[in-house]
Amino acid sequence: MAAIIDGKRISAEIKEELKEQVAQLKEAGAEGTLAVIQVGDDPASGVYVRNKKKACEYIGIHSRAFELPASATQKELLHLIADLNADDSVNGILVQLPVPDHIDEKTIINAISPDKDVDGFHPESVGSLTIGQPGFVSCTPAGIIELLKRSNVEIDGKECVIVGRSNIVGKPMALLMLRENATVTVAHSHTRNLKDVCKRADILIVAVGKKEFITGEYIKPGAVVIDVGIHRDENNKLSGDVKYDEAEQKASMITPVPGGVGPMTIAMLMHNCVEAMTR
Repeated sequence: MAAIIDGKRISAEIKEELKEQVAQLKEAGAEGTLAVIQVGDDPASGVYVRNKKKACEYIGIHSRAFELPASATQKELLHLIADLNADDSVNGILVQLPVPDHIDEKTIINAISPDKDVDGFHPESVGSLTIGQPGFVSCTPAGIIELLKRSNVEIDGKECVIVGRSNIVGKPMALLMLRENATVTVAHSHTRNLKDVCKRADILIVAVGKKEFITGEYIKPGAVVIDVGIHRDENNKLSGDVKYDEAEQKASMITPVPGGVGPMTIAMLMHNCVEAMTR
């Protein structure tokens, strides 16, 4: 039976550390402010935005919420981002995704100043990660590294398979695991013999966006399994990309859904906000 990697506990630890750091920065005269922009009233986005505000309050930084109607134009959103880029009192800018269909996500991400890109999505942030330069790192992959390290999982020299190649999780995750000296394979919808590829993994990270797609047959006995997926059924019950009851029989360690990777994303967003204060 697999040991549980407790994302709630680890994220709480990180937020406590950040709270202390913010208190020290405030004593030195630094203040932190995160601007959060939401376009439209998507209920899931509303929950994420509230959680981010709550986390800011907890660690001691300000949050400013900008709630635009779903009818807001791309031009209006870009104008707001330009104003926030120029506002020295704002350290971090975050546009809650997804945005309505009439707004181009890439254009919006590219408009945020790399110095305030606390989500780590700007091409300059991604480029810095690729060549090992300092920069903001996408929050979910950064959170997974913390989960592994704080659970005493050895990464150096291990075989890591990442299922999923998105710009937000899969690709940056591969770069971070390479930085930790893992041997990395990125698998995706065109990968042949996916089951065999996954069974090579000492560390299996699943971000495929398909409910319970990875069953026990994909997992090498003793592997560490990180489940990034989150799906809600008609009874409001949450599950991940991994079939948990089968996986926990094979894995040595596993993240639950909920309570695994999810809390770490917000903890690492707060980490990036504090880093923005120190720059």
